[in-house]
Amino acid sequence: MKTAPLGIIMNGVTGRMGTNQHLMRSLMEIRKEGGLPAGDQCIIPEPLLVGRNEAKLKALSDQCGGLPWSTDLDAVLSDDQYQVYFDALSTVLRVEGTRKAIRAGKDVYLEKPIATTSEEALSLYHAAEEAGVKHGVVQDKLWLPGLLKLKHLIDTGFFGRILSVRGEFGYWVFEGDGVPMQRPSWNYKKAEGGGIILDMLCHWRYVIDNLFGNINSVTCLGEIHVRRRWDEAGNIFEVDTDDAAYATFVTEPGIVCQFNSSWATRVRRDDLLTLHVDGEKASAVAGLTQCQIQPAAATPRYVWNPDEGKTLEYASHWTLMPDTENYKNAFRAQWELFLKHVVLDTPFHWNLLEGAKGVQLAELGMESWQRRTWLDVPDLV
Repeated sequence: MKTAPLGIIMNGVTGRMGTNQHLMRSLMEIRKEGGLPAGDQCIIPEPLLVGRNEAKLKALSDQCGGLPWSTDLDAVLSDDQYQVYFDALSTVLRVEGTRKAIRAGKDVYLEKPIATTSEEALSLYHAAEEAGVKHGVVQDKLWLPGLLKLKHLIDTGFFGRILSVRGEFGYWVFEGDGVPMQRPSWNYKKAEGGGIILDMLCHWRYVIDNLFGNINSVTCLGEIHVRRRWDEAGNIFEVDTDDAAYATFVTEPGIVCQFNSSWATRVRRDDLLTLHVDGEKASAVAGLTQCQIQPAAATPRYVWNPDEGKTLEYASHWTLMPDTENYKNAFRAQWELFLKHVVLDTPFHWNLLEGAKGVQLAELGMESWQRRTWLDVPDLV
């Protein structure tokens, strides 16, 4: 089997997500295993680290055995050795670097949100199409084991007609005074691309579109629950963008999807993300890795009687789905599909248009909050 080295410019991967998920658990793992088999060849990712902080870049390079690194994006974009540009910068910085990469003829793969406005997001899609480069957006949650199990149930008709979906996401992000925040402070600053609506409605767009049908309409309420935080340097700042979002979506098949997203909630549920799906024939609750099911034949006949109190262990009437395969890291699973798309031209549905749809939904969510009304979700192109 011949090897196919593939140079990948990785911009902004010194942050937690870029380092852990995209570099270490995806591309470096593929390299450790000798590459990615693809047809009669084996793709060998060759990362080049790019960023602004030389010390962080060198430390990450050393951690990975001496990967090349640079602080000069323009110079590396002119290097024909590198065919792919990956961007994990903060959202407000993503568009400029991506436009440069497209003009340089690079195939592009972007973290979401791909932009802060749907106009900018759509312009990236059109630019990539006109340049003839391959393009994709990270939509990692589709490859989480819990959601893969849920999709299997949907595809096999387990639910019958799906009635509704209830999504719960989030956890308590510490304010930063006593316990450091476990999310970067820019997430709570509007000028730096922060806000949970922009962040999470991009996720919910592709999750719902791919599992429950395209979203037709949305209503959303945002809120700033924690109004004062302390940044990484210990400086206090006023939070000026939403840290919670309470949204309802209706899909083309008429499925009602309610999603609560919050960085100001304490977790008492099966996982940091849970999707509760109710259908005529069955129900299921999926988390990040597991999925519990309850078919109609095993549904208890509950009767409301507040005088008796709790007489049943409700959780005991649910059955845990088994693992039927060895699930890969969700980010790696999509990386492998994109690498094969670049080298073999295999289909890749999760392109920049899909990324733009996520930004569009976030914009509509913010508009719905401001106007306090339902809004239709029009086609982008």
